[in-house]
Amino acid sequence: MYDRFNRHINYLRISVTDRCNLRCTYCMPAEGIQLLRHEDILTFDEITDVVKTAAEMGVTKVRLTGGEPLVRRGIVDLVKMIAAIPGIEDLSMTTNGILLGQYAFRLKEAGLHRINVSLDTLDPVKYNKITRTGNVEMVLKGLLAAKQAGLHPIKLNCVVGAMNDEGDAIMVKQFGEENGFQVRFIRQMDLASGEFYVVEGGDGGNCHICNRLRMTSSGLIKPCLFDAIGFSVRELGPREAILQAIDHKPSCGTVNLKEQFYNIGG
Repeated sequence: MYDRFNRHINYLRISVTDRCNLRCTYCMPAEGIQLLRHEDILTFDEITDVVKTAAEMGVTKVRLTGGEPLVRRGIVDLVKMIAAIPGIEDLSMTTNGILLGQYAFRLKEAGLHRINVSLDTLDPVKYNKITRTGNVEMVLKGLLAAKQAGLHPIKLNCVVGAMNDEGDAIMVKQFGEENGFQVRFIRQMDLASGEFYVVEGGDGGNCHICNRLRMTSSGLIKPCLFDAIGFSVRELGPREAILQAIDHKPSCGTVNLKEQFYNIGG
C-alpha cells in the first residue's frame, strides 16, 4: 500500500489496552486516567480480523503496544493468533518490562519475534520517581529473561530530556552495549504543541519515510500520532478504515489536542 506521498505503508502498531501498571511522569497524571469501558476495547477476535485484513492489503509488520500490553489478560493468546496470520513477517512488542520476566518465554513460544523495553535510567531511586511505582530490578530481570528466551533483537527505549549525553542516558547506553541490546534515544514529545523529534537509533518521527498506521485499543485506525483523526474499524470495517487512514495520512505530523500517548500507543 502507498499513500498520497508515495510512502510504502506496511507497518501497523496496535494498542491492545489503555491500562498500565506504571504512572510515568511524561505519560500520564499521577492520579491515573479515565479508562475505557471494557466493551469499548477491541476483543482478540476483532484485533485478529483487523490484522488479517491489513496483511491481505500489504502490512507485513505488527507491533503490540499499550498502555502496557502485558497487563492485557490473555496477551500470549493474542500473540499466537497474530503470529499465525499469513504475511506477518515481523511481530514485536513494546513493554515497560515490569512483567516481562513472567512472560518472555511464553511470548517467544507463541511467536513473538522481538521486543522493545522502556528503560530511562538504571538508578532505582530515579526509576521509581519517574514511574511513580516501578522497580527497575524487575525490568532488568525481564530483560535477562527476554535474552534467554531468544527474543532478538532487544531494543531499549530511553526517554531523554534533550540530549543523549545526559547521565542516565549514558548509563543505559553502556548497559545496552555490555548486554548486546540496541539503544534508542527518544526526546520527550508533546502532542498538544506538535513538538516531536526523530528517534535516535530508529525511524520514528521521520515523517518523510513514515510507513506506519496505528490502531487504538478502541479500534480507531490513525494515520499519524500527531493528528487527532481516526477511523473506526467497528463502524467502517477493517478494510475501509485502513483505506481511509491511508488516504488521510498527512505529509507531516502537526498537533493532536484530543489524545495522549497512553491511549494511542506511543
